[in-house]
Amino acid sequence: MRAVALGGGHGLQASLAALRQVTSDITAVVTVADDGGSSGRLRRELGMLPPGDLRKALAVLSTADDSGRLWSQVFEHRFGGNGALAGHAVGNLLLAGLLDVLGDPVAVLDETCRLLGVQGRVLPMSAAPVDMEADVVGLEEDRRAIRTIRGQVAIASTPGRVKEIRLFATNGQREKPIATPEAVRAVFDADVVLLGPGSWFTSVLPHLMVPELREALVATQAHRIVVLNLVPQPGETAGFSPEQHLDVLSQHAPQLRVDAVLADADSVPTPDRLRAAAAELGAQTLLDQVATPTEPGRHEPGALAACLAAALERRMDWWR
Repeated sequence: MRAVALGGGHGLQASLAALRQVTSDITAVVTVADDGGSSGRLRRELGMLPPGDLRKALAVLSTADDSGRLWSQVFEHRFGGNGALAGHAVGNLLLAGLLDVLGDPVAVLDETCRLLGVQGRVLPMSAAPVDMEADVVGLEEDRRAIRTIRGQVAIASTPGRVKEIRLFATNGQREKPIATPEAVRAVFDADVVLLGPGSWFTSVLPHLMVPELREALVATQAHRIVVLNLVPQPGETAGFSPEQHLDVLSQHAPQLRVDAVLADADSVPTPDRLRAAAAELGAQTLLDQVATPTEPGRHEPGALAACLAAALERRMDWWR
């Protein structure tokens, strides 16, 4: 089964860790709007794709043998101290070096997949970094007044309420970003496509703001599954109900249809409202216990994998 997971950061890591227990043919399509931390520094200094979310996806998909675990640990290691390397992850620097030598970010990621023993691929949603801006309310004396916030980190940490996001190519012309052709092809060729979990406005929705990728997600014959977050994210989605996440998804991509919505049973206070919102997208709702018991805000990979398998089994029953 060919699976594609779209997202970024810890949310994408969760979906990839679960998918590994379902199939070995996985493609991760990763956001490239990060402008903070080590990724932001490399992006500004070298003009390269922000490598952090790409690195995280590579690490979680690395081979499970001793060599793979060692490389994954090294890849994720961050330098301490106060010097020029402080805060940089080894994997970020390796990706920067490979990009300097090879030039093509897709070739860089394919080569790194071979190094780490990844079965599948990690692809950027765009071959060039993108800029993000959002309309936010609740920051002015008039709580309904809209302020435009620019930058992924600023949007993710805003104390206001995000209403809408936009993406632009990093050329100052406010042009729409161009999707990586390999990512578009992967979505068209997939048997199952996952959106979420993750930072809703800055990791999940950005894929729908890239025209070719949005069109592929709308047109693909793959089984499209949305995985909801376990808790609202401070800033981005503070106070959001589970069904509001789906409403925002629909607002940003009105033509998108979904086959299944997966959510943690304990995180859904009004299941009937979620089922109604999912039905508006054409989706069935699956509720199960998918949170890590000791970390309620994180998905447990085995439980999420079982829930994904159940959703796909329903699809297979329909095909039969």
